[in-house]
Amino acid sequence: MRRTTALRAALSAALLLGGLAGASALPASATDSPAHRTQAPASGALLSAMQRDLGLTKRQAETRLAAEKTATAVEREAKRVAGSAYGGSWFDAARGRLTVALTRGANADAVRATGADVRLVKYSARQLDAAKSRIDALSAPAGISNWYVDPKAGSVVVDVVSAHRDDNDVRAFLTRARKAGPVTVRQTSHAPSTLAAGTVGGDPFYTGNVRCSIGFSVYGGFVTAGHCDQHTGAVYGWDGSYVGNFQGSSFPDNDYAWVNVGSGWWTVPVVLGWGTVSDQLVRGSAEAPVGASICRSGSTSHWHCGTVLAKNETVNYSQGAVHEMTKTSVCAEPGDSGGSFISGDQAQGVTSGGWGDCTSGGETWYQPVNEILNRYGLTLHTA
Repeated sequence: MRRTTALRAALSAALLLGGLAGASALPASATDSPAHRTQAPASGALLSAMQRDLGLTKRQAETRLAAEKTATAVEREAKRVAGSAYGGSWFDAARGRLTVALTRGANADAVRATGADVRLVKYSARQLDAAKSRIDALSAPAGISNWYVDPKAGSVVVDVVSAHRDDNDVRAFLTRARKAGPVTVRQTSHAPSTLAAGTVGGDPFYTGNVRCSIGFSVYGGFVTAGHCDQHTGAVYGWDGSYVGNFQGSSFPDNDYAWVNVGSGWWTVPVVLGWGTVSDQLVRGSAEAPVGASICRSGSTSHWHCGTVLAKNETVNYSQGAVHEMTKTSVCAEPGDSGGSFISGDQAQGVTSGGWGDCTSGGETWYQPVNEILNRYGLTLHTA
């Protein structure tokens, strides 16, 4: 639905070109303002969305946001103190604290002094990342959904589509994967897919026969999903006017792109709340830990929240594997690709793909925004 006031209409144009609502085709230095210094008090609407999607009371939502802000700051320092013994970390929502995995006890007291809990594990994050990289080099059959490093499990988790678990090519892949390092195999009933959709009405941008939405404003343009680039050149806004052109994109392998802005369009550091929450200011891009709450803005399903489930995950789309993705419990639908993932007021990434919908639920992956900023030498537009 189009905004009704003149102010909202003007803001809509700015938002669309500055980095907010979701998208519809799936698959410079990064500004990284510390969340503990920049995050503003949560709005009542944001708290309401968290209550709806995470099953929290208002007080629980406020408490969780405060704990996550602390955990984001603690994670950086704890990782530095842990050094080569670092085995990964995650936010424990039940306890409201960050847990850090360590391969030996020598640094445990120093890590605890940062405010984190400690769990001793066999493998370091470097060892697990190396094992995942070796698996990344393999050719995965369609029956393999995705794989990622799980610090809690202390291994690389490989998800297999249940209907294909006995396929010969799946078994052969798992045999090779186990030779790469510690592997845990899990089953899923869903295969991932990009969130592509044909041209439809809404508040999107268009390119070729695809509708997508903006992720975040950067100086000179906006970032979005790479699979949105149909290599047709021009990008058009929700009103059909010319916006700019894709200046760079990558898909598969990655799923990111950026578009320049001109012809009367401009950028603003805002993510559209679609009336569910107030439009959200973007104040930085401090990376939230695993277990933290996160919300997504998309032009089809609008505003939904969930939690960060895993990082550095490889997703095996039909078009090819995409690496270094972050998995969330947030739902999404066709038309949401390229849209904003945000935690508090910190930009997290652009919507790539997933499974399920916002009626029955599902999981969605995003490409981290700092990787996109660094790749193209862009600077996030912040408030």
